[in-house]
Amino acid sequence: MDSSSKNDGEPQASRDRYPDALRAGALLVVVFGHWIATLPRLENGLMTTTDHLLLVWTGAGVLTWVLQVVPLFVFVSAAVSADGAQRRLEQGHRQLHWWAGRALGLARPTVTYLAVLVAFVIVAAYTGGRLLGPLNHSLTVHLWFLMMLLGVQALLPLSVWADNRWGLKAVAGLLLIAAAVDLLRAGITAPGELLELGSRVTANGGGIGWLNAIVVWLLPQQLGIAWKRGRFSGLGTGLALLLFGLLWLAAAVASGYPVAMVDGAFGVPSNLLPPTLALVGVMWVQVGVVLTCEGPMRRLLERRRIDRVVTILGALGMPLYLWHKLAELPAAWLGERLGLPIDAGIPGEVGFWLGRLWWIVLCIVSVAPVMVAVVTFEMSRKRDVVSATGTPAILVGGTALLGGIIASLALGALPGALFGLAGVAAASWLLRAHPQPAGEPLGRT
Repeated sequence: MDSSSKNDGEPQASRDRYPDALRAGALLVVVFGHWIATLPRLENGLMTTTDHLLLVWTGAGVLTWVLQVVPLFVFVSAAVSADGAQRRLEQGHRQLHWWAGRALGLARPTVTYLAVLVAFVIVAAYTGGRLLGPLNHSLTVHLWFLMMLLGVQALLPLSVWADNRWGLKAVAGLLLIAAAVDLLRAGITAPGELLELGSRVTANGGGIGWLNAIVVWLLPQQLGIAWKRGRFSGLGTGLALLLFGLLWLAAAVASGYPVAMVDGAFGVPSNLLPPTLALVGVMWVQVGVVLTCEGPMRRLLERRRIDRVVTILGALGMPLYLWHKLAELPAAWLGERLGLPIDAGIPGEVGFWLGRLWWIVLCIVSVAPVMVAVVTFEMSRKRDVVSATGTPAILVGGTALLGGIIASLALGALPGALFGLAGVAAASWLLRAHPQPAGEPLGRT
């Protein structure tokens, strides 16, 4: 169900569980972080709108240094995929075909999610859809991660080639490019202006800064490949990177970059749209934690029970990510009907965190039957669908997939899911081989 978790044909018995545990943990952090950040607002016992935690509590920005785990996910995914990418390069296999398999593996469950979302939209159109309005964009905003992941994975062969040729110098090169982009975006003309770099960057809109939407996300991918190949490791290196990252973040905030590493609303100063140098500090911290915790975590993962939990979480990770926002609809409905304090004001007011706890419990209760239904459905469909090999089909299918996701992001559930479903469904058809080979399923090479 999660094509990105496949270890490129590595036998299950020899699979390294530490990266699996890191990815599973990262996805759980994202899921709970999204639920915590959504603040339902009620009038006369009925939800009329929502707030974002970052908009009502400026101190919450520091929490995003922990909750923004996308760099960690990219870092680990690259480490898992590096050896397979190298083998394909050496054997002359087409990397575009491999990417088609990854894209198809994400498109198929996304079609299911958007189809259900469209059903909700249609029902809402005939029933008034009171709860859909406050959560409209919340139901699709998380799909940006799929778009970013597909983008960096498409460039994985380039990252592997760069590591082969330059090693850690490739990381340094990307870092210099990211810094140059922010400097140009800020319009720095004198050394003294560097003290206001963050303020000047975020005051100038996107512009050339959108180049960092590629460069900044390629940085953890390049680091992940280098880590897999043993170019850096150990407790000492981990602690040094952790300290370096914290100092990096402190300096970035002091220069005017926003504290938060995620966005509470569009159109405000942001480290994410487009990515900035401040976000790189989070990467250093997370990579430092990975190295620092590697020894004890690997010993813990040798226990059979823990290994089993990681396996389950790995299998459920991407489905949970896709569907966890939908759980907010029934959670809000349950909260209203039961009269629970899901609108508990703002931080500092009595009962705020108790209200957050009730909201999380309701989301868990709501997502559980959804996950049972989703897993049952996905297990009943053909699982090993062979991806397309023709370049035109892959390029058109990839374009349709990215276009569908962008439409859903920009327009929300209504009407974005309608356009998104059309694009992603077309991609799911284009990215598979026609007809499917008979007999044993072919691997995605």
